[in-house]
Amino acid sequence: MIGILLIVYAGLEHAFEVDHLLAVNNLVTNRTKIKEAVKDGIYWGVGHTLTIFVVGILMIGFKVAVNKHVFSYLEATVGIMLIGLGIYRLLKLFKKNIHSHTYSHKHSHSHSTGITHSHLHSHTYSHSHSNVILNHEHPTNLNNFKAAFSIGLVHGLAGSGALVVLVLTQMQSALQGLIYIFIFGIGSILGMFLASGLFSIPFTKSFLKSPKLQFTLVIISSLLCIVYGFKVVYENLFA
Repeated sequence: MIGILLIVYAGLEHAFEVDHLLAVNNLVTNRTKIKEAVKDGIYWGVGHTLTIFVVGILMIGFKVAVNKHVFSYLEATVGIMLIGLGIYRLLKLFKKNIHSHTYSHKHSHSHSTGITHSHLHSHTYSHSHSNVILNHEHPTNLNNFKAAFSIGLVHGLAGSGALVVLVLTQMQSALQGLIYIFIFGIGSILGMFLASGLFSIPFTKSFLKSPKLQFTLVIISSLLCIVYGFKVVYENLFA
């Protein structure tokens, strides 16, 4: 039992790695409800666990050898993904939504001949506002959950190499190794569940009332994501 708890703790700790936190933090800045944010975290964790488990089956069960340089390229892919996430969030932040509204009305007038005519008029007006936080946006939850799941898949692919190698050196059988990975994955889901909930608190409707402060937090989060993404790319491709 203690061994299982230690594996869960290892997975939970793994979820709190910097690149994981930056990615999920960018996701939850779109949320105004903690309930939706923690679902993002769960979807990330499921995607992450699925990839690691599949790689584990290939390397442990089918003895597929993967060159360590491949995992360096995958880590660089995570860096590119972080850069993309940060840039996308910044673009979304400053994007203008133009809403056009059309209304019609009819009026009548009479000529000197006594003939009455009716005319239908249409008027269009528009206004714009900045997408500072989710309060001003209407994304579908399904798309956000798909994004969280996809990001988890990429993170799992990048981090699976070191984990599987560790399992291979410590586990006595393939089945034992796969069970370890599965329990580790449960821990990572739990960890991201907690992290996404905590990170979403500043963006809930009841916590911070200042749109300017939320705007600033999104800017900081996005820039950190971009800077760290460049760091990951440099370390894995050029260092």
